[in-house]
Amino acid sequence: MNGRRRAARRRETIDEILAIAVEVMTESGVAGLSLSEVARRLGIRPPSLYKYFPSRLALYDRLFRDGQQAYLDHFRAGAATADPGLPALAAALDSGSRWALAHQPLTQLLFWRPVPGFRPSAEAFAPAEALVEEVRAILRDAVARGQLRADAAGEDGAATLSILVTGVMSQQLANGPDETYDSGTFTRLMPHILTMFRQHFAPTRDHHADRASNDRNSRTTSPQPRGRGR
Repeated sequence: MNGRRRAARRRETIDEILAIAVEVMTESGVAGLSLSEVARRLGIRPPSLYKYFPSRLALYDRLFRDGQQAYLDHFRAGAATADPGLPALAAALDSGSRWALAHQPLTQLLFWRPVPGFRPSAEAFAPAEALVEEVRAILRDAVARGQLRADAAGEDGAATLSILVTGVMSQQLANGPDETYDSGTFTRLMPHILTMFRQHFAPTRDHHADRASNDRNSRTTSPQPRGRGR
């Protein structure tokens, strides 16, 4: 078998291991992941699994990285379907939350702490950091468009939004894991949560006045085209 075929086979095996790991976590809980059980279902001896993942924590790390990347991809895809600012935020959170409800073991691994002693590596955590910046960028767009106050795009604003959204998802996963997103006891209220956030960080009258003044000043002081020199 040449190098290219070996690499392709290795990728296929890793993908199979990851899929089986999710199956085990679905049945036994996230903390119940067992390398020996994964190896048994894969049809190999446990020591052979170490060629792909040297430890249980290494397998968790890869699951965390792939899960965070998938959530980030869905978040970005949702944002791309709507206008910048609050519409993009609503669409992004809707897309990401639907993914989260459909992939509950990974969601627990990403947003809870179900595995004692597990801390994601810097590489695995990189998509999570990118997600935070995506959220902050959308909030800044909303501020720039006069949809939110400036502090909504700060640390407290982003943290408040995170608390609201993860609270909804935690309640849904804990109390209605088999419900659909649209009819879920808690997930169906996600639009209300975003309305609460918008109302709390709604621009003040002074904010609107300052923004209008800045717009007028920008129009009156903008550089004029220069004529061609003689």
